[in-house]
Amino acid sequence: MGILKRLRRAGWWQAGVRDPESVAEHSLRVAQLAAVLAAEENGNPERAAYLALWHDSQETRTGDLPHSARPYVTKPDPRTITADQTADLPERAKESVRDAIEEFEAVETVEARCAKDADKLEMLLQAVEYRDVGVAQVDRWIESARKDLRTATARRVAEVAVTMPSLSWRGA
Repeated sequence: MGILKRLRRAGWWQAGVRDPESVAEHSLRVAQLAAVLAAEENGNPERAAYLALWHDSQETRTGDLPHSARPYVTKPDPRTITADQTADLPERAKESVRDAIEEFEAVETVEARCAKDADKLEMLLQAVEYRDVGVAQVDRWIESARKDLRTATARRVAEVAVTMPSLSWRGA
């Protein structure tokens, strides 16, 4: 998992960001957002955070594939990668991580919906923060994230974030 600390979010380079955040930095804020979204949506915050914490772990094997790569490559199955990654773990740990990825990908629970929304919402917040420091080409990331949000709480947070004068100084 240490690889995620060194792996940069590749899509931001296309927006002109010279030193984008790491996948690990992204995942931490996704987990935090997932927990608060779940609390507001009457879900289990701890479970939502756990799902979010593991949601990009497969990128240790694939790298961070930007959306622009989608027309040219087949998206690897997160479940298959997770099965390989966890093969040598003790049984309970292995099942815990595999179950988390299965639940996240199936998006059938309130916790999975909140974790998925947190992933999109974190990207939106990061885009707004980059915009606040002068990165001009982030609108497509903001709009992409907004259209994919499923929970009322995430949509409300996105609306506030997009219309606020500046997020950077608030520590969002």
